[in-house]
Amino acid sequence: MRRRFAAAAALILLAACSPPPEPQRAPEGESPFVYVKNTDIMTEWDPGRSYSNEIIAFQNIYETLTLWDPVTKKSAPRLATSWRSSADGRTWTFSLRPGVTFHTGNPLDATAVKASIERTMASKTGASYIWDAVSSIRAEGPHTVTFALKYPVPLDLVASAGYAAYIYDTKAAPDLGKWFKEGRDAGSGPYTVTKWNKGKEDELTLKAYDGYWGGWRRPHYNTIKYQVVPDPERAYRMLQRGEASFVDRLDPRLFARAKAAPGVRTSDRPSFTTAVMLFNTAEGPTKDVRVRKALQKAVDYQGLMKRLKGAVMPASGIIPEGLLGHVSGRVPKQDLAAATRLLQLAGYGPGGRPLRLSLTYAEGEADEEVLVRRLRATLRQLNVTLDARAMHWNEQWELGKKRGQDIFVMYWWPDYADGYSYFGQVFRSMNPPVFNLAYLDDPGLDALLDVAPELTVTDKPAAQRTYEQATVRVLDQRAAAALPWVVKSQRAFLGSIQGYDDNPAYPDVVFVYDLRPSG
Repeated sequence: MRRRFAAAAALILLAACSPPPEPQRAPEGESPFVYVKNTDIMTEWDPGRSYSNEIIAFQNIYETLTLWDPVTKKSAPRLATSWRSSADGRTWTFSLRPGVTFHTGNPLDATAVKASIERTMASKTGASYIWDAVSSIRAEGPHTVTFALKYPVPLDLVASAGYAAYIYDTKAAPDLGKWFKEGRDAGSGPYTVTKWNKGKEDELTLKAYDGYWGGWRRPHYNTIKYQVVPDPERAYRMLQRGEASFVDRLDPRLFARAKAAPGVRTSDRPSFTTAVMLFNTAEGPTKDVRVRKALQKAVDYQGLMKRLKGAVMPASGIIPEGLLGHVSGRVPKQDLAAATRLLQLAGYGPGGRPLRLSLTYAEGEADEEVLVRRLRATLRQLNVTLDARAMHWNEQWELGKKRGQDIFVMYWWPDYADGYSYFGQVFRSMNPPVFNLAYLDDPGLDALLDVAPELTVTDKPAAQRTYEQATVRVLDQRAAAALPWVVKSQRAFLGSIQGYDDNPAYPDVVFVYDLRPSG
């Protein structure tokens, strides 16, 4: 992302010396950038409620006040050119970029920022919790907005979140909810929506926004197409034929082929995305903590590392390495003898009652399929039958919110580059459930988590200790989950594409405006 931030800094200096120039019109006639994903893209059109796969499109449609820089590991300018906080961390003031307009044509100013974030806060859904510390927002002139906080949080980091931090035009329509449900957008980003084919392979098409504040003075992609192709073999063939520009995930065998293929480039970097097996703690056979602990010990963690051949890394604790709250020395290991003893104590296992468990995972996730096959084979030895069902993500998520399975397999990444998201949204008590699909109801854990955001600002060592205690409570005491691996982001894209960088804070996102099409 270095080019992005260097360009942003140059724009800030230019804006300080002269009025912003008239943006050039977007390029015409360029080949589209075709992004191929193995799961559904759109689950929620409202940027204030969005909390799933649509991040890959929304980060090209909407913008946030800041953007997380993986090089400096700090926030960098986006819609805000600068910011400052008071000594006690309870007042934050952001200076906005002048001359920005929404796709609706309305200006993006301090009043619009205030209205946007207040609407997201009022929704009390998705990742709106990221603004919980905010007590009030003031528009102080057209380009200055000030946040008063109830307690200190790193608001510049919060403002870079992949969800719930989007700034959008609340005046786009009288009934904004209906407006969004029709597949419309009200963003300020470089691209805007032109077509949505719900449930179809060619699900979503974006086009360049002529009035984008960054301008169109160099080669850019005029069109982005998002296609849903669950079959990784077919996705790879599309890339080879030039029908796809970018494939976000290939299995290890196909990725190895892509690395050696002419005309194809690859990217292989650690991510903040973790595979999570959530156990139903509320009902069914997994309500018994002994069964949950047995499942933790039945997973062939090392075997999965070998089978997935460099596509994943071991998980230690719940928060990945590189973020506050990571706990080293907790890489899990398979222990079938212990799993057998625990199942027998619960009345199951070899010589006991047969046990049947249901599991759901996302269709098209090749790595998850490997996990399911190996787990099914292992559990069979323990007198446990695993009924696994691959589902479209939207359907799986809806079933999960109804407590429709014993084990829910999914990928999780942070709302912003901070450890709280791994706990606050997945393991904190919540009814009805959204992503806390282990259905954990633990007031003691909630009390730990409620102080973590403030400690992140005021006392980082104490925050680290809090996360360590929460890790023990979730994994050891409650055994609410197992974490088979942390993903390595292995992407394949056309060799003619220049300027791609992977940012772990925005998983699977390609910031298409930054790319240089050539050849």
